[in-house]
Amino acid sequence: MSIITFNDVHFSYPAVEGDLDENGNQIQPPVIFDHFGAELPGGFVSLVGPNGSGKSTFMLLASGRLLPSEGKIWLFGKETSTLSDEEKNELASFLYQNMEFDTDDKVSDLLNYVYENGMLKGSAKGVQDSNSDLLAEIIKVFELDSLGEKKLNALSKGQMQRVLIAFSMIYGSKSVFMDEPLFACEDYQKNYALKYLREFCKVTGTTIYISMHELDLTRKYAETVMLFHPNHDIDLGTPEEVMTDADLEKVYGLPASMLKHSEMMTRNQIKEESDMIKTL
Repeated sequence: MSIITFNDVHFSYPAVEGDLDENGNQIQPPVIFDHFGAELPGGFVSLVGPNGSGKSTFMLLASGRLLPSEGKIWLFGKETSTLSDEEKNELASFLYQNMEFDTDDKVSDLLNYVYENGMLKGSAKGVQDSNSDLLAEIIKVFELDSLGEKKLNALSKGQMQRVLIAFSMIYGSKSVFMDEPLFACEDYQKNYALKYLREFCKVTGTTIYISMHELDLTRKYAETVMLFHPNHDIDLGTPEEVMTDADLEKVYGLPASMLKHSEMMTRNQIKEESDMIKTL
């Protein structure tokens, strides 16, 4: 069953005023989607592909945060251009890359506020244990117990990501779109989080679209994969169907044997940057 429909969608970002070529002409941004149509499923869906292939833009369009210049998009049967802000939030939450908050409110206070003022109104059963409360379960799963008294703007990148995922789960939207939500987390945290998110989808019926660079984690946890090509073509299927060595080599322009090494380099670079921040 499809929950997202793209019908003849055209989209490109606006030109940046003053961004001129060597001849003094306005540079026009590339077209990202041109007459794009698709029927897309619910469940736990992973978006993979190189940077610049359209993953973030797709999720912004699908969630109603951006609108197409031509064509129409439906989310749960409702055209996104007609939705109020409240309706958008009811249908979809969005986790942006590198979200920052200039607030010194405590994590525990914010978790309670989001839970009580979102769609769940402060009451929902746990996913792993239906006798427990959802908020208490998520605090445990994402290791937030020790962060409750910390101020949000004092968290490390990995801590912030875990808190933001928790916000998106306890708000209660029908779908959640996550743009690289785990890149700064430890490997064991990524595995534990993805296992829980997949279970969350199955138990609650919530749809999650999540972009990730870790191909091994997509293979391990995703029900459905959207493989984005550099020219913005998209392959849709199970991990076994669309993540063959030939497919990945075509998309990334690297031999499959090198992709794992490339992922590891990225992880190590992130860890080095995180360690540097902690010493400041």
